[in-house]
Amino acid sequence: MEGIPGARPGPLGRPPRLPGMRSESVVRIKGLVKRYGTKTAVDGLDLDVAQGRVTAVLGPNGAGKTTTIETCEGYRRPDAGTVRVLGLDPVADAPRLRARVGVMLQSGGVYSTARAGDMLRHMAKLHAHPLDVDSLIERLGLGGCGRTPYRRLSGGQQQRLSLAMAVVGRPELVFLDEPSAGLDPQARRATWELVRELRADGVSTVLTTHAMDEAEQLADDVAVIDAGRVIAQGTPEELCRGGAENTLRFTGRPGLDLASLLKALPEGTAAVEQAPGGYRITGSVDPQLLATVTSWCAQHGVLPDRISVERHTLEDVFLELTGKELRG
Repeated sequence: MEGIPGARPGPLGRPPRLPGMRSESVVRIKGLVKRYGTKTAVDGLDLDVAQGRVTAVLGPNGAGKTTTIETCEGYRRPDAGTVRVLGLDPVADAPRLRARVGVMLQSGGVYSTARAGDMLRHMAKLHAHPLDVDSLIERLGLGGCGRTPYRRLSGGQQQRLSLAMAVVGRPELVFLDEPSAGLDPQARRATWELVRELRADGVSTVLTTHAMDEAEQLADDVAVIDAGRVIAQGTPEELCRGGAENTLRFTGRPGLDLASLLKALPEGTAAVEQAPGGYRITGSVDPQLLATVTSWCAQHGVLPDRISVERHTLEDVFLELTGKELRG
């Protein structure tokens, strides 16, 4: 990863991927099937993860996302299909992948009696060019617990230590399982900043999360998994555009001539007066539609008291795709 002409080292010391460089798949899953007895956890799943990007994997409990990620990490063998990580088989080629892939588990992976600082320094010694351990400890707020055994750390401190262990070796690809679960706002922000710096350094990141705002803030690509398959994939913007229609609302005098307004609006747009003086327009809400509405209001002597555009969030789309019922 060194010696790219014209590339300056990124925030973590790795030359970033330059604009125009080819984006290849660092994870490629084709027809993955994984069963536990009679239960099929993953059912013919296909997924590609692009190089140098943050990919968020979302799904309700029991959807198959954890099994999929654990298969990529080499902890589970597929019953059918193929999984390639950096072009290698994560089970058969595990020794060749260890130095190139960082893994943050949601729990476990650390000796319960090991001191936090000692464990992180041990991990650093396993790599040829690790990050500076002391700097990493400080930036993740672990400076005051370096001599504390892992079992005595708070849940948030254990999460931050697991994150530090995943990135200390300067991996090319990192898997993060719920990286900000249980963190306070300050630690959560520090975690997000670190993920952004990994991307700036050209590191490919796959994260699982139940926090939709985290996916919206961090992810370049989002894959939604349900019933063991990818049911939607794209950028957060693409998925939100692909959900239910966006909405423009404004207030004015009651009883406006909506038939006249609809003639000025694009085909497929709907307008209703939900309450006296409260109007809702649904359709493809873009700057042109907003301009058309305000122009129509001006021509008809209408001064809107309030006008707003409501765009669907990733959480809205997620619930539309997977349903609103609680999962066991």
